[in-house]
Amino acid sequence: MARDNLTIVVEFILLGFSDLPNLQGFLFAVFFIIYISILIGNGLLIIITKIDPSLQTPMYFFLGNFSFLEICYTSVTLPRMLADLWTQKRTISFLQCAVQTCSLYVLGVAECLLLAVMAYDRYVAICKPLYYPLIMNRRICIQLVVVSWIIGVPVLVEETYQIFCLNFCGPNKLNHIFCDAPPLLELACGDTYKREISVHVAALAFVIIPFLLILTSYVKIIITILRLPSTSGRCKAFSTCSSHLIVVGLFYGIVYFQPKSSYSEGFVKILALFYTTVTSMFNPLIYSLRNKDVITALRKLFHK
Repeated sequence: MARDNLTIVVEFILLGFSDLPNLQGFLFAVFFIIYISILIGNGLLIIITKIDPSLQTPMYFFLGNFSFLEICYTSVTLPRMLADLWTQKRTISFLQCAVQTCSLYVLGVAECLLLAVMAYDRYVAICKPLYYPLIMNRRICIQLVVVSWIIGVPVLVEETYQIFCLNFCGPNKLNHIFCDAPPLLELACGDTYKREISVHVAALAFVIIPFLLILTSYVKIIITILRLPSTSGRCKAFSTCSSHLIVVGLFYGIVYFQPKSSYSEGFVKILALFYTTVTSMFNPLIYSLRNKDVITALRKLFHK
């Protein structure tokens, strides 16, 4: 709506992959297959960690919650992307954009924190095995999961509120595949420097702190494993955390290459797609291929 030559933005246009008009059908098929595989793979992990008696341990309790988180995380972006490719409308309301941005950040932070919780679980299991049942009891496990989900909510809701309180009075085309702070700040009128700094500080805090906790846990785990007298004992101890270590490496490896201003717009979109789907897609595969308990549970489930 226009008044006094000032245009107030009430909706945004997500350009996505509109610069590839001949590949819209192909991209829809690819993203649809990716989304279905994420739902099926992580859904199976949730089911077996709930119903299989041999997987009723803290490690698999956290894995089931992480799989549910992965489904939620990708469901914030992929269904909307599929709808845009199918209908070619690409418009998203101001409120929907704000909800998508906030949800993406809250779930991303929860993912970082839950990875740190899973690393702590492995630390207790390997470094303090006699105290493991006492420390990682059911009540503590539930509390750790709840804290991982909600601890970042107040800060991230406030950050999202501050971004969408800016004046958007010019173009409304977001050259991105979903609503995110960097492209939104580019469209905002006036000085956005303070908002940019605030967003970067919050992002660094919620990414680096869990990473340092994971790093500390694994340093202590490696020291403990190297002190074990037998080679078989070392291999067995390391095998219990190898899958988690691969997922952590994959997640933080992609985060390290998150979009920078020097990257081309097309490369930025590809990176954004990677860090919202790759971990979610490979998480079930990593845990099923490298974990005998999970393989056995899946076989029993398919046999039934």
